[in-house]
Amino acid sequence: MTDTFVYQVLLDGVVIFHLAFIVFVVLGGMLVFAWPKIIWLHLPCLIWGIFIELTGGICPLTPLELYLRAKAGEPAYVGDFIIHYIDPIIYPGGLTREVQILLSALVILVNAAVYGWLLLHKKKGAMSEKRH
Repeated sequence: MTDTFVYQVLLDGVVIFHLAFIVFVVLGGMLVFAWPKIIWLHLPCLIWGIFIELTGGICPLTPLELYLRAKAGEPAYVGDFIIHYIDPIIYPGGLTREVQILLSALVILVNAAVYGWLLLHKKKGAMSEKRH
């Protein structure tokens, strides 16, 4: 096994994790329906994702990906299936500051709707229990 192969495997793993994290930030609130305790993992991730987008910050996974890319001997953001198909989702072309803010607003709205629905149904459930 060569060092290049090891770095490529690590890079692929980080890219997959990065995508999974993004999906979890956007849609993870829906998992709370099935597993209520996951809220304690989702809320900090949600806050972090919104913070990074609104401040224009860089997720620590990005420099790690770039480091692993360089170690794997890859040019930036091209390569095998994972790099070719997942990177455009994580790093879309034309990603401007305005688009980042719009994406943040979308993430906030989706999660506010999910958590609002959860709270509403939790209150309704509590009220029904009081009546019985």
